[in-house]
Amino acid sequence: MELWFTEKQTPTYGITAKIKETYVSEQTEFQKLDMIETEEFGTMLVLDGMVMTTDKDEFVYHEMVAHPVLYTHPNPKKVLVVGGGDGGVIREILKHPNVEKAVLVDIDGKVIEYSKKYLPNIACGLDDPRVEVIVNDGFMHIHDHKNEYDVVMVDSTEPVGPAVNLFTRGFYQGIYDSLKEDGIFVAQTDNPWFTPDLIKNVNRDVKEVFPIVRVFWANVPTYPSGLWTFTMGSKKYDPLEVDESAIPEIDTKYYSPRLHKAAFVLPKFVEDLVK
Repeated sequence: MELWFTEKQTPTYGITAKIKETYVSEQTEFQKLDMIETEEFGTMLVLDGMVMTTDKDEFVYHEMVAHPVLYTHPNPKKVLVVGGGDGGVIREILKHPNVEKAVLVDIDGKVIEYSKKYLPNIACGLDDPRVEVIVNDGFMHIHDHKNEYDVVMVDSTEPVGPAVNLFTRGFYQGIYDSLKEDGIFVAQTDNPWFTPDLIKNVNRDVKEVFPIVRVFWANVPTYPSGLWTFTMGSKKYDPLEVDESAIPEIDTKYYSPRLHKAAFVLPKFVEDLVK
């Protein structure tokens, strides 16, 4: 008998993948967590029925959360990741030698535990000496740490369950306060095909807090529609003013110095959302 996993990305549309094996299917304190082995995308982490990451395409999302913002800030020494318990963003941050400390705050310790066991290529940086892993509420961590971080990265699920508070103006204001005077933050902001209002609302809220706001995008096949957006809010530095020739070539599969500014060129219908 064939087994298939289907993510209903909208009430009338979904993606499906053939399952080879189920490693974990557990209701944690915060969410339903499944770790499955698929024929097409390898090991897949699923939270509340939504694909979070897979062996095959994870590099796109993790590289694009980390590198555009870290190469926009001229000297990022202390970095916070809110969410991201799979460790992929941390792995990419550690490719930047000027980062002295990376703090990961995820509300669900089970995500961290099972990612280390079943996604070792993604979670490989979580035990690095430069990394501090905290199992706690990222919203509260932001509130309790003022003027501390050079860069904040929000690697959250879609705005359901424990991630709802991570898509509010109050959270963005809290991030602003947690950043140093020249700090920058970046967050994943879903897709323009199925959630255009979310992108529009986030862009409006971030613009009320940060003087420089830029939206960029990448192609992540297992995420709804494949077209995924990210929003960057900066106190001082504009990613469009970065000297691409000064960006070093590092070990990546998606991001490159040539892609840095190109990623901020939006399709017209997305551009219209964030005017």
